[in-house]
Amino acid sequence: MIRKISPNSDFAVYERNFGIVHIGFEYGNIVSLHITQDSINSKKGNALTDKTVLQLEEYFDGTRKTFDLPLAPLGTVFQQKIWEAMSSIPYGETKSYGYIAALAGNPKAARAAGGACNRNPIQIIIPCHRVIGSNGSLTGYASGLDMKQKLLEFESRNSKI
Repeated sequence: MIRKISPNSDFAVYERNFGIVHIGFEYGNIVSLHITQDSINSKKGNALTDKTVLQLEEYFDGTRKTFDLPLAPLGTVFQQKIWEAMSSIPYGETKSYGYIAALAGNPKAARAAGGACNRNPIQIIIPCHRVIGSNGSLTGYASGLDMKQKLLEFESRNSKI
């Protein structure tokens, strides 16, 4: 299922076995898809993908700050731990890669945590955009630092509402 989120952006939601496995964002002609065809259950909408689209639309409208969806991202055990740790970062807040690595049980793995953030298949819902450098700088984001900055500014404005 593909829906517009702005005049220049679309996203596609993929599920498998009743869990969201990937959200692909398209910016212009650049597609951010990190999923293989055999892991996609259906490209047609169903109750879960429709609910995901609705919750993403509410997020982008500024009315949703948390998501209530079954997630099933495909990744290594370490990546799963990092993605779970990222999911605990509250809306409008940021945490460092080192903090996320420690929360995932490996405090010396900040750089590896960054790699796992980069491979996050469920952007926005697993909020990798909320992870920043230890000095407060914006570092790496699969959809680009401009998008990361926009998402953080968007959440900062809406967290006060």
